Amino acid sequence: MKPMPRKTMLDRIGGEEKVHLLVNRFYDLIETLPQGRAIMEMHLKGHGLTHVRPEQFNFLCGFFGGRRHYQDLHGHMNLREIHAHVEIRRQDAEDWLAVMERAMVETGVAEGERTEIMTTFRRAAHMLVNRP
Repeated sequence: MKPMPRKTMLDRIGGEEKVHLLVNRFYDLIETLPQGRAIMEMHLKGHGLTHVRPEQFNFLCGFFGGRRHYQDLHGHMNLREIHAHVEIRRQDAEDWLAVMERAMVETGVAEGERTEIMTTFRRAAHMLVNRP
């Protein structure tokens, strides 16, 4: 008997529709919370805010085990390369994590999945820190 394939994180959290909700809530919070100010300024120094929501959606779909929209468009999903042009401090990483966790809570990502995602996000965010 063939084992059942393991559900992807994308399936477990509710599919691409949930990722859209999550990304939109995250950036709504980034644009309104004091914790989001520095992150918003980083985007304004880079490619601007208009591309951020669709790019985050594209990336997270693949990151969560679904279709790799970001890779299809850009040829890779290398976080260091994506963020190479951005100065990121430890506090920026912590702010990003706090806002993302709040967005997940507010969009109904279940606690088990949220804990698993945040563990991975925490490692990735701290890996991107490139400024004291």
